[in-house]
Amino acid sequence: MSKQKIVVAYSGGLDTSVMVHWLKNHYDADIITCTGNLGQTKETASLQEKAFAAGASRIYYIDLRKEFLEQYAFPALQAGALYEEAYPMATSIGRPLLAKTMVDIARKEGATMIAHGCTGKGNDQVRFEVSIGALAPDITVLAPLRTWEFKSREEEIEYAAANGIPVSATVKSPYSIDENLWGTSIECGALEDPMVEPPLDAFQSTSSPESAPDESEEVTIGFEKGIPVSIDGREMESIELVEFLNAIGARNAIGRIDLIENRLVGIKSREVYEAPAATILHFAHKELERLTLDKGVAHYKSIVAHEYANLIYNGLWHSPLREALAAFVEKSQERVSGIVKVRLYKGTVRIVARSSAFSLYDPLLATYTAEDQFDHKASEGFIKIYGLPLKTYNRVLQKKNSTHKKNGQSQHQQQYAAVEQ
Repeated sequence: MSKQKIVVAYSGGLDTSVMVHWLKNHYDADIITCTGNLGQTKETASLQEKAFAAGASRIYYIDLRKEFLEQYAFPALQAGALYEEAYPMATSIGRPLLAKTMVDIARKEGATMIAHGCTGKGNDQVRFEVSIGALAPDITVLAPLRTWEFKSREEEIEYAAANGIPVSATVKSPYSIDENLWGTSIECGALEDPMVEPPLDAFQSTSSPESAPDESEEVTIGFEKGIPVSIDGREMESIELVEFLNAIGARNAIGRIDLIENRLVGIKSREVYEAPAATILHFAHKELERLTLDKGVAHYKSIVAHEYANLIYNGLWHSPLREALAAFVEKSQERVSGIVKVRLYKGTVRIVARSSAFSLYDPLLATYTAEDQFDHKASEGFIKIYGLPLKTYNRVLQKKNSTHKKNGQSQHQQQYAAVEQ
């Protein structure tokens, strides 16, 4: 009888390396590791050797960068999805794609179980399990970190050392890092105290504002239907474009986020992120929308953006509501095409210029010079009609108050007269 097979979401980090060895021993199973390349640079060296050393019988390392950006990150950009108005959700957006990839491998290998390395109080456990359940309800999901004997990362480090499992985490530098092209999340260690400024060694790519160049840099981003397609007039495919913006942004200290956020599981968490390209692109995209979107669409889209971000953060990418909102977003982006020039300087992104063939900005209507074509006389009638409901409401209210006051005085006078008698 052949052994059962478990597909493991493998990052090469401490948790998943220990998990491969632990699962192999506890389930007497063949372990198949799955690593999706979303643009991470940490833990990728000797990934195959590390997986085999931990006990894997087969490994998959799949380049998902293009699919990740074009089918997940860019649609979220079009939606303007920022969780709690700050976080571009690099980790969150990657999880549904990784879940889909693991399901595909499980089908190919005949595996009946998928294991992830998420903790019992994190958001990623929900994202993985809900996504896998939506795509493959027949597959069992294992979450060793919720059940195994280790109570701390220090204990995991000791287990790894005792069993010859190569890991890069140390007790001295115990950060938990998740990285992809859209951004990096950094947790644990000193970061768990919201009163402690992130240590310099916590940041993985960005310069501090103090060490950033003293001269600002400008970059012009071209968009087609809300999708970034060029830098400074040169067309770029998605990976190259994001890598370029990550580099120039990191150099200028762009994209550092220190956030107390509300986790899905009901606790507040201190999260530190680096997202240079995502920060620049969200800023530029929003400025282009200000130029091209009708007021009604723009205001309603802010509501959609909030809900879209919540769906991604809460693990509901593969949901009917997210797909329905995506249809609205796609329609809203039909004319969000043009260029946006921004200036990067010591952690700040500022607008310099913007232009679009679909611009709704009319200089002859906006100007205060002699070329003004706005019909000022029309404003009087507009204001009368626009303010009519409020004027009517308060007229009735004044009349009611006046009558009530008059009746109250008469009743008081009658009572006074009765006392006199």
